[in-house]
Amino acid sequence: MKYALFLLKVSRPGLWFATLWLYLLPTSQDPTILNSIPFWLGLFYVCFPLNLLVYGWNDSVDYKTDQLNIRKDSFWFGAKGTPAQLKQLWKPILITQLIFYPILIYFGDWQLLPLLAGMVLINYLYNLPEHGLRSAPPLELLCQLGYLLIVPLSIYINQTGAVPWPTYVYLFLFAMQSHLMGEVMDIIPDRESGRRTTATILGMEKTKLLIMGIVAMEISLLLFYYQEYIFGGFLGLGLLWLILDLFFIYKAKAYTLTQMKVFALGSNVLAILSMVYVWWSGCLL
Repeated sequence: MKYALFLLKVSRPGLWFATLWLYLLPTSQDPTILNSIPFWLGLFYVCFPLNLLVYGWNDSVDYKTDQLNIRKDSFWFGAKGTPAQLKQLWKPILITQLIFYPILIYFGDWQLLPLLAGMVLINYLYNLPEHGLRSAPPLELLCQLGYLLIVPLSIYINQTGAVPWPTYVYLFLFAMQSHLMGEVMDIIPDRESGRRTTATILGMEKTKLLIMGIVAMEISLLLFYYQEYIFGGFLGLGLLWLILDLFFIYKAKAYTLTQMKVFALGSNVLAILSMVYVWWSGCLL
């Protein structure tokens, strides 16, 4: 039981909303999907086994940085494994993938193979111990394209219609924004460990400005392409908070652990609300 909780912590349940959001999007406005066994199997996969692969692989090569990171060792932000635990972590990662790959391919057909292989390849390139893209800014941001593979995975498993290409643009912006927010929170331990990221190079203030620019592009896409004023206005409130954060409240100060946990809770609440609205309205399809 203790080891199972460790693996659950490795998968970072506090960040499941990102993969869940991408998986649910193609099934928008289809209440019958809730009666589908493949739907629930795929949903479980993108929440636990996939995130165990993504974050567990990263934890295995980021031991030094994680030891300095006050965010780690929580279900919000991931485990702080011992060297012995991390050395053996590849086994449950491999086992969970080998269990689910045949199931996913059975329901989604062989067209899933390139998607699954692409996910593994991007994680491999990102987590190379010596020359991984995670420490080669801005290439670590381009690696967020890997998250977009969840969308066609959902389409094939659930046999839904295709998603328009501007939606992929929006989702890529969303993935980069989320990753940069994590880099802002980790800027101090990353610098102390010598890790190079977009945030450590640009600094706290410029990275926050970059995040604001990305969110502004998301809002513009929603307002002018989709003519989606409710969701666009919702994101506009988020942009207002980012402005207050940078220019009036925290500025270039590092966040405390309590503040980061509050932000994580708020992010999950907002993510759930946005998922419900987008799924109900189908505004991105």
